[in-house]
Amino acid sequence: MAKNLVIVESPAKAKTIEKFLGKDFKVESSFGHIADLPSKELGVDVDNNFSAKYIVSKDKAPLVKKLKDLAKKADTIWLASDEDREGEAISWHLEQELGLEKSKTKRIVFNSITKAAILKAIENPREINYDLVNAQQARRVLDRLVGYELSPVLWKKIKPGLSAGRVQSVAVRLIVERERDIDSFKTEASYKITAQFKTIEGSVFSAKLNKTFSSQKEAEAFLKQNMKADFVVANLDKKPAKKSPAAPFTTSTLQQEASRKLYFSVGRTMQVAQRLYEAGLITYMRTDSVNLSKEALDAAKEAIVENYGKKYSNTRNFKGKSKGAQEAHEAIRPTDMKLQNVSLERDQEKLYELIWKRTLASQMSDAELERTNVKISCSGHQEEFSANGEVIKFDGFLKVYMEDLDDEDLSEEQEGMLPAMKEGEALINNYITATERFSRPPYRFTEASLVKKLEELGIGRPSTYAPTISTVQNRGYVEKGTIEGVERKYTQLVLENNAIKTNNLTENVGSDKGKLVPTDIGMIVTDFLVSHFSGIMEYNFTAKVEEDFDDIAEGKEDWQKVMKNFYKDFHPKVLDVEENADRASGERILGTDPKSGRQVLVRLGRFGPMVQIGTAEEEEKPVFASLLPDQSLNNITFEEAMELFKLPRTLGTYKGEEILANVGRFGPYVKYGDKFVSLEKGDSAFDIEIDEAIALIVAKEKADAPIATYENKEVTKGTGRFGPFIKWDGMFINVSKKYDFDTLSKEDIKELIETKKQKEIDKVIHNWEEEGIRVEKARWGRHTILKGKIKIELSKDVDATKITLEQAQKMIEAKTPKKKASTKAKPKAKAKKK
Repeated sequence: MAKNLVIVESPAKAKTIEKFLGKDFKVESSFGHIADLPSKELGVDVDNNFSAKYIVSKDKAPLVKKLKDLAKKADTIWLASDEDREGEAISWHLEQELGLEKSKTKRIVFNSITKAAILKAIENPREINYDLVNAQQARRVLDRLVGYELSPVLWKKIKPGLSAGRVQSVAVRLIVERERDIDSFKTEASYKITAQFKTIEGSVFSAKLNKTFSSQKEAEAFLKQNMKADFVVANLDKKPAKKSPAAPFTTSTLQQEASRKLYFSVGRTMQVAQRLYEAGLITYMRTDSVNLSKEALDAAKEAIVENYGKKYSNTRNFKGKSKGAQEAHEAIRPTDMKLQNVSLERDQEKLYELIWKRTLASQMSDAELERTNVKISCSGHQEEFSANGEVIKFDGFLKVYMEDLDDEDLSEEQEGMLPAMKEGEALINNYITATERFSRPPYRFTEASLVKKLEELGIGRPSTYAPTISTVQNRGYVEKGTIEGVERKYTQLVLENNAIKTNNLTENVGSDKGKLVPTDIGMIVTDFLVSHFSGIMEYNFTAKVEEDFDDIAEGKEDWQKVMKNFYKDFHPKVLDVEENADRASGERILGTDPKSGRQVLVRLGRFGPMVQIGTAEEEEKPVFASLLPDQSLNNITFEEAMELFKLPRTLGTYKGEEILANVGRFGPYVKYGDKFVSLEKGDSAFDIEIDEAIALIVAKEKADAPIATYENKEVTKGTGRFGPFIKWDGMFINVSKKYDFDTLSKEDIKELIETKKQKEIDKVIHNWEEEGIRVEKARWGRHTILKGKIKIELSKDVDATKITLEQAQKMIEAKTPKKKASTKAKPKAKAKKK
């Protein structure tokens, strides 16, 4: 048995670290937290100074037992969880649940998984930092109090099954408010003037007028002033300029840049970064520090000089903005600056290269530029055209990397190069355009720009950004938009050869795909929380709480005192709202039904957003229709709402079965008997006719026809939300690109089914292991259930994957020999002492 037991958070991390330590060290994983608050109760004793009730879940119990047994046999236990507050709390739980002796327990931290970092950590152990533990505990307890007390209020006042969260609800508020800004935005038209000029040498360049005109009439009048006019370079201004590199990556900036450059979601970025960290390729990926260690600075300098020369090197120290940044010691960087590329899974290679380039660029020289501004005068008026150009004199860090910008940070006119000119030089005007342009509403948030906004407001910390964004989407409060946009007409006037021509053009506007859009339920919940719990929904409050957590982490504040101050106002408010607040449904009255004269309104119902004719107070019952997936309570019109009552439409019959057209949660469809057939993209349930519906049904029947049989059961194939699949014995089996889906062979089908069956067996094995039950494949394809010395061989037609754990336990119980009753006389019980 090894003298030293090292406990880390993940198996991948354990595998990497084990390479660096000798035979005296055994490295095991805790698989994250081993203890947490219970899932089905508050788990916080508010009357006992907010003491938390941490429990070991059933699935973690065998692991805890294993770690406890190993700890008893080891001379020293090294707690090596991550260096942030979450990692500190994991080490604390390990100490508590494993009953570790302080004299035998050492806490080590490192921000990269390299041999040098691990050995250095072993040489410099410390004790558990209880200030960091308390900061994490404060966050966990506060979020539990908010979630567990607010959620029942939402169930009662809005809809069952809803939930609230301290950071998540504020993030949704940001998205809701941005959407309302977009809805209320009043578009204004103006005419922008652009001209194309040619120098005497024949070089062509563009210039613009730094003035707009509010009407077509004004724009046309201006163009007329340029007819038969002379154009001259009035002023030429050249200035040297510098561009400096961005700081190395923090969690937030990595998430933003990976979104812009690699199109990764925030969650995907963190998953890939975690793999790189566990493989020892990058430093710890949850950090808000932009600092680099001396070793990293020296390594970067060496790599720059070696690859590009001394003039490209400029060692820099960056300063972070976050108050809590001192807790995380370094920015995200490669552990080996000489390693430019790695041979891994594609996403890992791309993210690693991005981190390498950003780190290296941060330590490179400024780019040296020459910026040119040209003013062009016209003999026909006093206005001047302006052109800007930029020439790179020395590329510096741009040789390696240039940071991308968000939509809202991009300027409309990008600077380019200008031809050589001099003051007083005459120019030839090729043409001048006056193009109608419209003011644009604010941009919707992307995942990356939302992270940026949360960070600016001081809401959340590196470890919270990704789970916050995934949570608000999983709860159905926010979704990725699929807004197609609409066609808009605009006018362009062109002055060319002293004549003005009018062009009537069209453009697609409002297309917004992949941006974060609030759902109806997200808006209703936000409005309710802002109305009744304005305190915790305030951005300043949420940021102040984060500062309190930072103070706790630094030992400046008592975490239980912070809880007390929050709860004394929060809890009475919850009770008051639960008792006295009105229900919220997002109700909006649209008008009156012309046929019945009854009120028409939209609101949130039990099964989602709907339109309603009539009210509950009337003798005649209300009539309901669900909104379509692309409609919302906020902007549906009266006419659109009344159209919904035309569904479902009866189209006719086919083979004696009625055909209906309707819309469901996955879009428009036709129903024939008990079969549902989705309509083609662009088709509408309001317009489809019987012939088109029958054609879809026939195609569906053909697609659903068995393509083979396996073990005397039919195999069919189809295409679903997650791609092509085959169906066999009630199982849906995804077909990867490895196979030709159109011409699946018998061997392909057998391989797909057997692989799926084995996966199902693996699931069963995993789920039953903690009960001491094993499943094995015996002779001739049969399954065998084993527990201890009990062995049950199932018949060939019985599939172990179809047997529940309870059924297996009963079968084992039936096979277990009954203990014979003892024939020895039991001793008489001693009389109890009074």
